[in-house]
Amino acid sequence: MAPDAGLIEIMGAIRVGLIGDYNPEVLAHSAIPRALELAAASLHSAQVETTWLPTATLAREPDEKLLDFHGLWCVPGSPYVSMDGALLAIRFARINRVPFLGTCGGFQHAIIEYARNVLSLADADHTETNPRAVLPLISQLSCSLVEKDCQIMLQEGSHIHRIYETSEILESYHCNYGLNPACQDLFKGHQSFRFSGRDRAGEPRVVELSDHPFFIATLFQAERYALRGHVHPLASAYLKAVIERHAST
Repeated sequence: MAPDAGLIEIMGAIRVGLIGDYNPEVLAHSAIPRALELAAASLHSAQVETTWLPTATLAREPDEKLLDFHGLWCVPGSPYVSMDGALLAIRFARINRVPFLGTCGGFQHAIIEYARNVLSLADADHTETNPRAVLPLISQLSCSLVEKDCQIMLQEGSHIHRIYETSEILESYHCNYGLNPACQDLFKGHQSFRFSGRDRAGEPRVVELSDHPFFIATLFQAERYALRGHVHPLASAYLKAVIERHAST
């Protein structure tokens, strides 16, 4: 249960680290802080402070700096300056049970991080940065999803299904890469890791960890709702989890 507004005010600002390399030309980079502001207002919470965490810096500095944040969001805008930096931050969120949300590139790299560090698939890679990858886990989509709206079927009983309270949603994309269909079976047998949202063709569009307080990554960009002044249910649910962590630390 989220703490009440009075308690949040006493605790102080909520700090969210944005994993990625800020670029004012990337629409999502202006949308994400706004999405969190709108979610905070709807929850009557304290101010949300967002801090950009450049991936090259994350690759050089110790993980301990990430302890300053109550939540981490891996943002669109890949290829990142340092894939290693992005993967280290995602791993930190996964291991330390920090509320994590990944959108677009964040979805792609959350899958790579899990494959490399949990499934021990060291060659798992992204063909955008390594076209000759031994294990092309993330590859170019057969049909571009740049500026597309598509339906997604949510798995009943999943975290994302509970957030939306429906089994079918319509979301916006700006993406050319996703999970290589030939690699889906690599994740079979790992029950805590689930593809909990798929398009009508059965391609994964949402991934989550069932044994984590909040670890969800989507190929779609939920933050775009904020550009129209709307609170997105995923951003709201994420911020609730961040507030709960804030209250417990």
